[in-house]
Amino acid sequence: MKSSFDVVVIGAGPSGATAAARLLQDNLSVLIIEKTEFPRFVIGESLLPQCMDFLEKVDLLDCIAEKKFQVKNGVSFYHENKTCDFLFNERYTDGWDYTYQVKRADFDLALLEEVEKKGAIVHFNSEVTDVKTSATNQHVFYTNSEGQQVEIECKFVIDSSGYGRVLPRLFDLNVPATSIPRGAVFAHVKDDKRSEKASANIFVNAFNNNSAWIWSIPFSDGTASVGIVGEESYVASISENNGAEFKNLVKSFPGLNGRYAETEFNFEPKTILGYSIAVKQLHGEGYVLCGNSTEFLDPIFSSGVMFALKSGYMAADLVAKQLDGESVDWDTEYDEILLHGVEVFRSYVDAWYNGDLHTIFFKENGNEEFKKQICSVLAGYVWDMSNPFVKKHKRILGTLAKVIRLEN
Repeated sequence: MKSSFDVVVIGAGPSGATAAARLLQDNLSVLIIEKTEFPRFVIGESLLPQCMDFLEKVDLLDCIAEKKFQVKNGVSFYHENKTCDFLFNERYTDGWDYTYQVKRADFDLALLEEVEKKGAIVHFNSEVTDVKTSATNQHVFYTNSEGQQVEIECKFVIDSSGYGRVLPRLFDLNVPATSIPRGAVFAHVKDDKRSEKASANIFVNAFNNNSAWIWSIPFSDGTASVGIVGEESYVASISENNGAEFKNLVKSFPGLNGRYAETEFNFEPKTILGYSIAVKQLHGEGYVLCGNSTEFLDPIFSSGVMFALKSGYMAADLVAKQLDGESVDWDTEYDEILLHGVEVFRSYVDAWYNGDLHTIFFKENGNEEFKKQICSVLAGYVWDMSNPFVKKHKRILGTLAKVIRLEN
């Protein structure tokens, strides 16, 4: 086995695959170390149109299109018997009019297989145990699928390990998130009552005074992902007894007219608690963090995969430049850009849970230009500073909601 590579990528999910694809464009040698075996189940199944930009940049769009995933051209929000639809072809920022809803086991595997075809080496069932970094060479230590201890020398390490958070754990970079601890319980179900007229887009309904919400994500194979997000204690309670209360809530899903009333669950509900976390820093000597290894806010706007692709692409692009002898300012060219996008979505997550977005979304005869600008954010175009709902994200939602309430 080759004992040295230009770059070691930890994690074979969308962030790692995108990073590897970008590095291979510059003919750099890449080793991806993955703890699990693919395909493997993971959530984060509803993409954003901005994802398509990064997949296109690294020539990974065709392998995804071949899978015939469910086309997603918008999102539907439901609250107190009202529906608000955002269609991606009615947005402010130039970009993609559609994206996909995907079973991540199939999506992630398709990306990784294409990256392997392009030349990346992938080691599955391999767990990183230590990383030593310096200004010149890095050393990655891991246990391979046969239980052997392996040491790899490389020039740079990209951590795309997701919830595994390998480098944050090894380098003591984890810090608690400032948001309320929340969790999610979810499953896949048969969607055989979906009518031809029914929207195939993700459907979201807030309840319990905006402290919880339930999702429906239809797939192209006649199944759907369903789940509930809420504060940890609530999610834990509805997950008891093999998710009995969760199943009841799914079957009485408001706004879907009994679509899941008699559905079959493809597997017992799974639960994740306390998923939000942050880090002290995004990069250091010889390494950079990407995707969920950086910070994960909340799944409400399906931004997780988009940030994974964005960060994986940006990081790899900067690594390629640095290894080519160019000067790279990681603070301004990576941290500031990535964190700007995180902060924009943080404003929208906060406005979702405090009710400001519900006030805006469900206003009758709302401002159409405002809706287009908000739609651009929901499509993932959170770096378009010409959009006032991006540039003024910290105050514009609260101000607009206050005006609407005064009008009423």
